[in-house]
Amino acid sequence: MIGPIEPKASNGHRFILVAIDYFTKWVEATSYSTVTRNVVVNFIKRDIICRYGLPAHIITDNGTNLNKMMTELCEQFKIRHHNSTPYRPKMNGAVEAANKNIKKIVQKMVVTYKD
Repeated sequence: MIGPIEPKASNGHRFILVAIDYFTKWVEATSYSTVTRNVVVNFIKRDIICRYGLPAHIITDNGTNLNKMMTELCEQFKIRHHNSTPYRPKMNGAVEAANKNIKKIVQKMVVTYKD
């Protein structure tokens, strides 16, 4: 997840959820005004499972506020859930690189489209 982003978008969105396929490096990113458990569940169901099918594994970044929900969701769909190593963002390098690129794009857009 990226955010909160300042200034917020014209539609009020301040957060971006990011998922990446480690094999193809395909990135899915969607913006939201708030990030709740329901938002994350719907993102995974709609933007990942419905588009691409069930993943064999999901790796998350130890966000303690979402761990229980991710465990339940993965159990429901029989997906193996793994947590990345805490305090070691390099262990989750593909997502960190995607987040860095998305942040650069957002910064350019903020400067270009200030109005």
